[in-house]
Amino acid sequence: MTAIKHALQRDIFTPNDERLLSIVNVCKAGKKKRNCFLCATVTTERPVQVNVVKVKKSDKGDFYKRQTAWALRDLAIVDAKDAVKESPEFDLHFDKVYKWVASSTVEKNTFISCIWKLNQRYLRKKIDFINVSSQLLEESVPSGENQSVAGGDEEAVDEYQELNAREEQDIEIMMEGCEYAISNAEAFAEKLSRELQVLDGANIQSIMASEKQVNILMKLLDEALKEVDQIELKLSSYEEMLQSVKEQMDQISESNHLIHLSNTNNVKLLSEIEFLVNHMDLAKGHIKALQEGDLTSSRGIEACTNAADALLQCMNVALRPGHDMLHAVKQQQQRFSDLREQFARRLASHLNSVFVQQGHDQSSTLAQHSVELTLPNHHPFHRDLLRYAKLMEWLKNTDYGKYEGLTKNYMDYLSRLYEREIKDFFEVAKIKMTGTTREGKKFATLPRKESAVKQETESLHGSSGKLTGSTSSLNKLTVQSSGNRRSQSSSLLDMGNMSASDLDVADRTKFDKIFEQVLSELEPLCLAEQDFISKFFKLQQHQSISGTTTNEAEEMDGGTLSRSYTSGVPQTISSEKDMIRQMMTKIFRCIEPELNNLIALGDKIDSFNSLYMLVKMSHHVWTAQNVDPASFLSTTLGNVLVTVKRNFDKCISNQMKQMDEVKISKKSKVGILPFVAEFEEFAALAESIFKNAERRGDLDKAYIKLIRAVFVSVEKVANESQKTPRDVVMMENFHHIFATLSRLKISCLEAEKKEAKQKYTEHLQSYVIYSLGQPLEKLNHFFEGVEARVAQGIREEEVSYQLAFNKQELRKVIKEYPGKEVKKGLDNLYKKVDKHLCEEENLLQVVWHSMQDEFIRQYKHFEGLIARCYPGSGITMEFTIQDILDYCSSIAQSH
Repeated sequence: MTAIKHALQRDIFTPNDERLLSIVNVCKAGKKKRNCFLCATVTTERPVQVNVVKVKKSDKGDFYKRQTAWALRDLAIVDAKDAVKESPEFDLHFDKVYKWVASSTVEKNTFISCIWKLNQRYLRKKIDFINVSSQLLEESVPSGENQSVAGGDEEAVDEYQELNAREEQDIEIMMEGCEYAISNAEAFAEKLSRELQVLDGANIQSIMASEKQVNILMKLLDEALKEVDQIELKLSSYEEMLQSVKEQMDQISESNHLIHLSNTNNVKLLSEIEFLVNHMDLAKGHIKALQEGDLTSSRGIEACTNAADALLQCMNVALRPGHDMLHAVKQQQQRFSDLREQFARRLASHLNSVFVQQGHDQSSTLAQHSVELTLPNHHPFHRDLLRYAKLMEWLKNTDYGKYEGLTKNYMDYLSRLYEREIKDFFEVAKIKMTGTTREGKKFATLPRKESAVKQETESLHGSSGKLTGSTSSLNKLTVQSSGNRRSQSSSLLDMGNMSASDLDVADRTKFDKIFEQVLSELEPLCLAEQDFISKFFKLQQHQSISGTTTNEAEEMDGGTLSRSYTSGVPQTISSEKDMIRQMMTKIFRCIEPELNNLIALGDKIDSFNSLYMLVKMSHHVWTAQNVDPASFLSTTLGNVLVTVKRNFDKCISNQMKQMDEVKISKKSKVGILPFVAEFEEFAALAESIFKNAERRGDLDKAYIKLIRAVFVSVEKVANESQKTPRDVVMMENFHHIFATLSRLKISCLEAEKKEAKQKYTEHLQSYVIYSLGQPLEKLNHFFEGVEARVAQGIREEEVSYQLAFNKQELRKVIKEYPGKEVKKGLDNLYKKVDKHLCEEENLLQVVWHSMQDEFIRQYKHFEGLIARCYPGSGITMEFTIQDILDYCSSIAQSH
């Protein structure tokens, strides 16, 4: 190890002006690698730098190289792992922990001891040596030896220390002066001893020479001590004097503290008094206004409002801790409570009187509205009451019991007032709807009871059946026999004209206007009252909330639809919004039953009125929902809309039921079926009513149901018809349906229109073929035999050689059908067709033209067979195509 140490000093540290003090052979813990050396070094120049250097043997040779160096001042912890047991492992904590395993425990202990010495001598810093034996550290410090003496004891660190350059130079100079030192060491030692004695003597003489100066110095020190004693005596006397002054100053300080505390308490007391006076003192004018203020004039109401607000502020002031224990504060609070109770009682009594008085004034104006279809205007009443809105808010915040009582009284009285007004209003509407009495006089203008209106309505419409829109009488009519066909047709036409006359149109228009006026009068009345309630009673109205829409209501049944209109608001609504709805429901509780009664009357007068009502009601529901989907008006109109929709569905169902119940006469031809004509009337009326309507979807669904029922019923009647051929019934009625749909251009029935046209075309062709049949019967049989021979394989030009189909037989058959016979047969055919077809649809010429085309087609077919099977024979028919055209034209003109 010593040889390695010398080699490292020579090769690595001497060129860097460093001295190697300790070395340990180590390897990294947990890894099998080549060993390396940790070296503790110091620099030869000052200030001394102490380092721990890692040296490793080079891979390319036997020389060593410096790998890593750490400054000792960066070392934080030296961990020897175990202070009792001998272990070669130890850790050095620099910027990170380095774990080493020494080649022997002795080398590890020597290296750790060297590091401890270097730290004590050069650094004096706090390096923690843990798990290190205390004996090892104590042995490193010899007793009585000063480790910090200049001149160094590097030799104590190690038994060998190399001389530096200066030491070598001094020794050389000394040896040059004593050349014999090498040959005669004893003489050299004696010379050095003599010189040392000379130096010691000189030192002693120097010391003896300075004794006088030492005596002088000691004398000066004695004098200085005497002066210090005198100063201490003076300081003691000064301290006694200051002690009395201190006591006086303490007394003054305590007195000042008490004065400051007193002032502070006075300021706080003044602040508390000012707070109570400023916040709990009500002006005399306000007290007088609360006790005697005029609640009938605008100025008095304003004064009472200001006084009430001031009283509320005084009562709601946030008292500081302890204020409520003061007797004056309790008295003032009791006074405020008495004032509040007195004014609240006076205000509630006055407002109740205002409700009664305003109601009486309002009732006096009912007579002038009873003759007109208008509702009284409550705006003046609302305007006068809104002056008390701020006082109502004050009452709500201070005495909720009286506020609730006023609310109940308002609802009770206003509900009776509105009930009288609305019932009278609906009585007038019913009178205007029903028209005149039996005696031909106009109804009395004064309001009447609903029972009287019902009796008049039943006398007008109950005994004789519905005059308009009712089609049961038409459906029960049967087709008469051909003998009285014209009279029955005229009777049917008269009935049809009655249901579609200008009088009926005027009645329906009148009903539509009356119903619209009823809704138009109710809507602003409800909205104005709801707005007044929210402002007067200080309740929050609904904002724009998306509820159940009208289109969604189309898919619901009655119960579901009704629930949707009443539950279209989120469940987490405030109690104030609920209160508005409850108040409106109680005040206008008669609107919904009155509307339902009016709707029932309109439906009884004319079932088609449900179309008008559905459109008008849907529009008003849509308008109300846009304003507030959860309002009373929206909810009520939505519920009534359910009834209207049911009546509409009932109207459609009745028409379909009447189609199923229709019966036809076995002795008369059918013609255009009643329900086909009724569908045309219904569709024309519905298109005029539902133009740009919100509930168009309901009508489209009704169209689909009705048209499918019409198709089914037409086929049913056609199958049951005995007098009129099935094809004629189908052809005429589907032609009528196609014409109706083409004229009205109903987009949702385009498929049905195409189907009607297809059925009409098919049955027209079927009827033509069936009715025309084989007008040249023998000729048809002859050529059928010719075609049969050709089908059996005989060539067409050889058919004339067949005995039964030779030229003579052909001429014989042709002679049986001269032009006169043909014309006679066509004339009979025309008469037959004329008996089958009805006059209303006017299809005779269309059918006749189709038969003419079919007859010409058969004629051309016969000519073609003659030309192919009897070529060059010169055989032709005894009439031409032109003759056929002339015959058909002549027959049509003659009839």
